[in-house]
Amino acid sequence: MNLQKAKKHGINSISYIYFFNWPDALKQYLQKPAPAGERTPDPSCSPLSELSAAGEGTSSSSTPGTSGTQARYTQPASGEGEGTSSTQGISETQTTETRDTQPEASEGATSSIPGTSKTQTTETSEGTTTATCSATTLPPADTSPSSIPNIQGAPIDPADWPALCDAVRTELVSRGPYKTNPDFTFPKRDDGRSCHHHYFYRKLVNGEKVKRSWLVYSRKTNTLYCFCCKLFSKKHFNLNSSGLNDWKNCGEILKSHEQSSEHLGHMTSWKELETRLEKGQTIDKMEMALLQAERRRWRDVLTRLVAIIQSLAERNIPMRGSSDRLYQPNNGNFLKEVELMARFDPVLKQHVADVERGARHATYLSKDIQNELIDCIGEKIVHYMLREIKLAKYYSIILDCTPDLSHVEQLSVIVRIVAADDTDTPKIKEHFMGFLEVESSTGESLSNLILKRLEEFNLPFEDCRGQSYDNGANMKGKVKGVQARLLKKNPRALFVPCGAHTLNLVVADAAKSSTDALSYFGYLQRIFTLFSASTQRWAILKHHVQTTVKSWSDTRWESRISSSVQAVRFQTAEVRDALLEVREKATDSMVITEAQSLAEEVGSYRFTICSIVWYDMLAKIHHVSKALQSVSMQLDVALNLLRKTVDSLVSYRSTGFASAQVSARDLCEEINVDTVLKQKRLRKTKRQFSYESPDEPEGDALKKLEISFFNVIVDASVTSLQERFKLLGDVQDKFGVLINFPNLTEEELAQECETLSNTLSQGDHKDFDGRELALELNNFQALPKAGMTTMEILNHLKEKKLEEVFPNMWVALRIAVTLPVTVASAERSFSKLKLLKTYLRSTMSQERLNGLALMSVNQEVSSQISFDDTINTFAIRKSRIVKF
Repeated sequence: MNLQKAKKHGINSISYIYFFNWPDALKQYLQKPAPAGERTPDPSCSPLSELSAAGEGTSSSSTPGTSGTQARYTQPASGEGEGTSSTQGISETQTTETRDTQPEASEGATSSIPGTSKTQTTETSEGTTTATCSATTLPPADTSPSSIPNIQGAPIDPADWPALCDAVRTELVSRGPYKTNPDFTFPKRDDGRSCHHHYFYRKLVNGEKVKRSWLVYSRKTNTLYCFCCKLFSKKHFNLNSSGLNDWKNCGEILKSHEQSSEHLGHMTSWKELETRLEKGQTIDKMEMALLQAERRRWRDVLTRLVAIIQSLAERNIPMRGSSDRLYQPNNGNFLKEVELMARFDPVLKQHVADVERGARHATYLSKDIQNELIDCIGEKIVHYMLREIKLAKYYSIILDCTPDLSHVEQLSVIVRIVAADDTDTPKIKEHFMGFLEVESSTGESLSNLILKRLEEFNLPFEDCRGQSYDNGANMKGKVKGVQARLLKKNPRALFVPCGAHTLNLVVADAAKSSTDALSYFGYLQRIFTLFSASTQRWAILKHHVQTTVKSWSDTRWESRISSSVQAVRFQTAEVRDALLEVREKATDSMVITEAQSLAEEVGSYRFTICSIVWYDMLAKIHHVSKALQSVSMQLDVALNLLRKTVDSLVSYRSTGFASAQVSARDLCEEINVDTVLKQKRLRKTKRQFSYESPDEPEGDALKKLEISFFNVIVDASVTSLQERFKLLGDVQDKFGVLINFPNLTEEELAQECETLSNTLSQGDHKDFDGRELALELNNFQALPKAGMTTMEILNHLKEKKLEEVFPNMWVALRIAVTLPVTVASAERSFSKLKLLKTYLRSTMSQERLNGLALMSVNQEVSSQISFDDTINTFAIRKSRIVKF
């Protein structure tokens, strides 16, 4: 590529090669008409092209008294073909060489318009030669490296030189002139004349001989060439085109040629290029060094921009402002970070300075570039997670929906796997794959939506072994729910309802089972409403308590109630004092009345007992709820925790109320409150004469509270736990053989293994052989310690390198651990959604939201993404002004 030509076409010398799709860009550049007087480069040669051979053609010419044959290597612009040339009294068949450039016309030379015919007259020492060539188009030159007839690095016969360009000249100079063996016998022509070795030496007047290193003999054509003139000359004469074979006048021609100024200039150019090549300081190399430095500078700039975007996204910080210009008010956190780093980082400092003075057409600081970089980073994160998922083979899907601030229903997609590669110990991972806009919340629409997304991820649904959603009818429905529709397509995708959501429903059932329970939570809500309605009253509450009361929620019973009950349970006296102070300082009669009523209720013996009972129960459930929400939770561990919770509640039913009375009595004595429940008047019920049982209401207030409140909520909790987690227990029972096998007989073991194998089969496809699994488990009984979980057994196999010894057991354990227990990971992604799509960012596009969410939720994966990979993806997406 001619750099001066590029400059004349308006292309910068540093960045002209940095177009991203540079081969197409160079083709477009070469198609432009060259300025007047400028050479047209050969399109087949570029500064980065390899040395290649050209196509071949033939022509004939006549020379006095001689005949011979030589090859022609050409890559014509308009196409050349066979031609003839003749000279008076001389005949010879020959071909001439056309180089990569359009030669300047010499005196007496004429040529016709390309495409018709071509006539050229050349003056030589022998006379005038006229050549006429037809315009037949030749095939393009062979530019493949394999077309070079010599071994790599060896000099090339001048007759075999390919079409010349800067890169080819550099390669030819590095190889050097083609040398002839001193013992070589030159062939003679019919007239008895031939080349001689003394032509390769110049004899000085003092008798010394100087070697003509520039003179090259071609064995192929039996002619002589000037190495440097053939490389650099624009004119055509025998020594640089067809070759010299006038042996009669050869001595005089060589002497005249080596004394010409043109030859001396070409010799100087040759030796200078040779010296530069030896020192590694060629023009091309220096230009490429500048280009590489420019490329590195741009990559350094983009690396910092990607790092800024990742840092802001991981912390859910907005990037854009009302202005997209540097050093403008309200231009957003992204540009402010760029300005801040430019104060200390020399790369960004130079870039910002260039942008400010208008020296850069490409700033890469706009909102569109932000979106592209965010999308590239998100794409890399997804590809990283997909590699892990495909390596694990089996996976489960976790789905949950929520409306965002712009009233768009967002579906969170989580994929759960067991990463168990060759190096690391098995680890459970739940990958957030992004949000999907939901147009319809029906089971059919949601199932089609998730299947389409899995297809886009190139994840075979046949490898899905589990699905977990909340207890909504559209998700859990046995006929038209998502789980039912997906089970029809893949019976091995076992449905596991969310354990945390189910536990929340258990608490809701208990809270709604008794009038006293509903009244208690009504009082808690009234306390919160009274204090939160006024900043002055809230300040009074904070003055008295350390933990403030909370509002309870229908969808967050476990977490809200536990914190709200805890605040009153351990701060009863403080809350009562705050209510009394509000009564004294308030001027509104409604507030005074409300504060007085609540103070009396909070200080009552009944309220105190209810607070203690609810806190004791919720503390047991809260522990299980937090454990279930862990990513590493497994089905067997979850069922074990739930069974222990049921046993604990059953035990609490027999002793809990008595212990609650003791604690309440001590607390009431501290605040000087009467510890006797007020006895209400008993209502007499009308009895029929034949009705023998007295069936009178309980007269003891404490006994009545135990029966109507304590026993009811405990029994409701136990019953709800047993019923709502029955499906979870059914799924675990299918995999129970993997942990209970030491207690089974051989017949029971074989039967349960076959049942599990049939559960995980579809048609002729099975995940493992049930009979082989039974044999492996039977031989495995003496290895693990008692009470090991599925994950512990899996880790034991990996640690002892027994995967190959027990392959069926290895597969079955991986599938069991892959099954999800809760949709807590999807719920956690909703927390990020609320931080990302705020009131001021409600118009954010779905693509930008997904990119930011992927970085925010998958911070561990985001930190492992290579900046270079992100920049490469950004570079190849479309043509850029610069190349990175």
